[in-house]
Amino acid sequence: MGVVAKRSSMIFYSGSDDHFSHRVRIVLAEKGVAVDIVEVSGDQRPEELADLNPYNSVPTLVDRDLVLYESKVMMEYLDERFPHPPLLPVYPVARAQSRLWMHRIEREWCPLVEQIESGSKKDVEKARKELRESLVGISPIFEDVPFFMSEEFSLVDCCIAPILWRLPVLGIELPEKQVKPLVAYMERLFERDSFVSSLSENEREMRT
Repeated sequence: MGVVAKRSSMIFYSGSDDHFSHRVRIVLAEKGVAVDIVEVSGDQRPEELADLNPYNSVPTLVDRDLVLYESKVMMEYLDERFPHPPLLPVYPVARAQSRLWMHRIEREWCPLVEQIESGSKKDVEKARKELRESLVGISPIFEDVPFFMSEEFSLVDCCIAPILWRLPVLGIELPEKQVKPLVAYMERLFERDSFVSSLSENEREMRT
């Protein structure tokens, strides 16, 4: 089930190679939401975006009179607005744990990605090393469960998948013999219909 790109009340301003936009596109695809996707490349912004979003940034989601411009807020809003399939656990403790994992990804991995994409050579190598070591460290998790700390695909996986997809362009090579469970997890993510249909043209080219 993919993103249904037809006229609707919902508009999504999406960075063509931005992993924060990508995570929201995966949620939209999982839910089969009818949405108009406006692809934004580089610094070229649609004129109306500055009126909608005080930061003039992507991703930005517009649903009738509601405007959201923080990816985790968008993801949870979409999960509540379109409850099937659910992408957060039902029970409060498990939901809180999922939110905490998303927060940790935001605090620990996302700054490393940003540093690799825009830092100096010395900073880039340090960030690559940290991210690689962190990924190697989590690999054993996937020996027992198919998704991140869960039997079911969740919003946490939606946050992780775009980063894992970008590893080649980030210059990160994983020691495959050491991370076989992680590699199997990546294959499960990348083969999901929602993930395939969420990819922008720029993102598809990352792996060709």
